[in-house]
Amino acid sequence: MGLLTSILRAVTWWNGQTLNTQLWTWRKGVKVGEDSQGNVFYENADKSRRWVIYNGEAEASRVDPEWHGWLHHTWDAAPTEAPLPRKAWEKPHQENLTGTALAYAPKGSIRRSDPAPRSDYDAWTPE
Repeated sequence: MGLLTSILRAVTWWNGQTLNTQLWTWRKGVKVGEDSQGNVFYENADKSRRWVIYNGEAEASRVDPEWHGWLHHTWDAAPTEAPLPRKAWEKPHQENLTGTALAYAPKGSIRRSDPAPRSDYDAWTPE
């Protein structure tokens, strides 16, 4: 690991786990499982604290819904122990794409490569 990487880990939280989080996880963490994004989930020995070490950018919308419920104590059993039943109509989890190039842009949006001409208003002209 390079010097810059070490410095970034020590002072920023969005570049992965910080040094303190790594030490806490090493000392107190019990690995519970991983989600489809590669995020790793931990809890302490008395099961009172739960946390996630993100695989890449620390973005909460990258946590699968079943793991989100476990993290927030909505249910006690981790998805590795008691998987949630899936409905046939459910789509796979997708992270929040707002602010990225993959974000939804409606038909008339100027962010599209081929914006449609505006037809929902008439331009004002002075008389």
